[in-house]
Amino acid sequence: MQMYHLKPLQESRTQATLTSGEGEPPGPHSTTLQPSWQQHMKQAIRDPLELCQQLGLPLSLVPDARDAASSFPLFAPRPFVSRMQHGNPHDPLLRQLLPIRDELAETPEFTADPLAEHASQGAHGLLQKYHGRALLVTTGACAIHCRYCFRRHFPYHESSAVGGQWQPAIDQLAADESIEEVILSGGDPLTLVDSQLEQLVDHLQEIPHLKQIRIHTRLPIMIPSRVCDSLLGWLTNTRLQPIMVIHANHAQELDGEVAEALGRLAEAGLLLLNQSVLLAGVNDNATTLADLSRRLIELRVLPYYLHQLDRVQGAAHFEVSTERGCEIIEQLAARLPGYGVPRYVRESPGHAGKVPITSSLA
Repeated sequence: MQMYHLKPLQESRTQATLTSGEGEPPGPHSTTLQPSWQQHMKQAIRDPLELCQQLGLPLSLVPDARDAASSFPLFAPRPFVSRMQHGNPHDPLLRQLLPIRDELAETPEFTADPLAEHASQGAHGLLQKYHGRALLVTTGACAIHCRYCFRRHFPYHESSAVGGQWQPAIDQLAADESIEEVILSGGDPLTLVDSQLEQLVDHLQEIPHLKQIRIHTRLPIMIPSRVCDSLLGWLTNTRLQPIMVIHANHAQELDGEVAEALGRLAEAGLLLLNQSVLLAGVNDNATTLADLSRRLIELRVLPYYLHQLDRVQGAAHFEVSTERGCEIIEQLAARLPGYGVPRYVRESPGHAGKVPITSSLA
C-alpha cells in the first residue's frame, strides 16, 4: 500500500498556532491598519468583567459568569462582540457566549459525551460514524466558546491528530477506500494557520479515493478577516471539491464584513452551507429563523440544518422542545421557498446519519 508522508508539524491544542506570527500579505481586501485574524484571536475577551464593561451590562452578572467559566472559559472575539446590542443582557449573540449559573446545574440525561463520540474515535483523531465519510479532529482551539457546544467536555488531549500529528490518520484514510469525504473539524480547523492546512490538504488529495473536503467552521462569522488570500489560495488549489459549513444562529451575526468574507468564498467557487442550533432565547421563533434564512440566501449560503440541541452537560437551559421545533419548521415552510427551510434534525449515536425530526401532523 502506498504511504502518504507528512512532514512533522508543531502545534499544541492551545492557540500556539494562532500566535506563531505567520503573516498574511495584505491583499485587495485587507489593510495594514486592521488587526490580522491572529491578532483578533489574541485580543479576544476572556474575562466576564471586561465583557460586561464593554457592553454596558450589569456587573452583577460577573460573579456567576466567572463561576460558570471555571470549567469552560469565556472566549469572545471582539468582531463578534461588536455586533451585540449595548446594554442588553438578553442580546441573542451575547447569550451564545456569556457563561451563566444555569450551566452549573446537574440535569438528568445531559452528559459530557451526548453523541458517544469517544466510542467512535479512532486512534488517530478520526471519527467514523457515517459510511463514506470520516471526521478529523484537527485542533481543540475555537474562535468562540459557544456555551451550548456539544464538545465542551471533549478530551482533545487524547486525540493524536491534535498538535499536527496527522500521519497515522492519513495512513488510515488511505487504507479505507470506502471513504470519499474528509471533514475537518475540531475545535475549529481554521484556527490553524494556512501553511499547516495547506500541507494537510496536499497529502489528502494524493489519496485517490477521496473526492471532497468539508470544513466546519465559525471563523468567517466570528472573525471575517480569516477569509484571507492565503486561505483562498489552498482552498482553490486542490483537486478535492471544497465544501464549507458555517455556523450562524441569528441574522444579527451576518453584518457587512461577514457578507464580504462569505462573498469571497462564494466567488472562489466553494459550496457554502449553514447549520444552526435551535436555542432558547436566541432563535426559537419562526420570525428570527426566517430572517436568518433570507439573509443567508442573500449571501449565497444554503440553510442546511437546524439542529436540535445536543444534550451536553451544562447546556440544558438552551433546550427547546421538539414539538415547538416542528411548529417553527411548519411556519417557516409557509413563509419561505423550500430551499430556504433548513432540515430539522438531531444526531443520535448509532444512526447512519442525521435523524430528521418530523411533525406529528405530517
